[in-house]
Amino acid sequence: MTERRAILSGSAFEEQIGYARAVVDGDWVHVSGTTGFDYATMTISDDVVQQAEQCLRNIEAALAEADCTFADVVRVRYLLPDREDFEPCWPVLRRCFGDVQPAATMLMCGLSDPRMKIETEVSARRRVPPHRGGGTSTRSKAPVLPVAAHEPPYYAAVFTTVRTQDQDGYSETSAHLEDLVKDVPGYLGMDHAQTPGGLGITVGYFRDADALAQWRTDAEHGVARKRGRAQWYERYTLHVAKVERSTGFTRAEDPRTPTAD
Repeated sequence: MTERRAILSGSAFEEQIGYARAVVDGDWVHVSGTTGFDYATMTISDDVVQQAEQCLRNIEAALAEADCTFADVVRVRYLLPDREDFEPCWPVLRRCFGDVQPAATMLMCGLSDPRMKIETEVSARRRVPPHRGGGTSTRSKAPVLPVAAHEPPYYAAVFTTVRTQDQDGYSETSAHLEDLVKDVPGYLGMDHAQTPGGLGITVGYFRDADALAQWRTDAEHGVARKRGRAQWYERYTLHVAKVERSTGFTRAEDPRTPTAD
């Protein structure tokens, strides 16, 4: 049966009117028209750009609860009472959707509260996470698999991130680095996951410390790290660990007879 569930934000309007902030229907996520209210305090800025930013924060929270991100958005609609307010919002909208380029429509219409200057609704389709297990490229069509267990000892570099809204150029750089690291002798693969709350976790595996050091000192990798600190990351941590035990599990073709690697 197709999954269908409602996502609520705590907005007083949802209870008063009778709707959900978003509805998950299978792979599709439909986010209701969302305004610039801070739902925790039910306050709203007088500035249209700040309202647009809050709209997107509200939408991002709903998408995260549905296990997807702005990268999954395929359709967006902007509703504004005043057409002159739209262009000042473009830089904010571009930070979220510039790389994604969803289908979009802007409509001029009255909104339900005179304080509201912009309302935004989106539709998204949940996809396989963009970073594939096993170190494959974002362009790969292979199924998502964890990196296989290797004979220890080897090294794991665990990179955890919280990203900014400005992701211009991130996807292209990430895909290039995933291809580039494969040329490092001793590279074993990469696992990546994104939590609904927005925490990114990437684990790269290397046969020895020399392989890890070679990747760390790669010139293009260094340029990407600098750009990440300047633009893409709100914060990050890096943990390097020596793996001394490694096991794996693969379910047999008959799910009743699991096998261990």
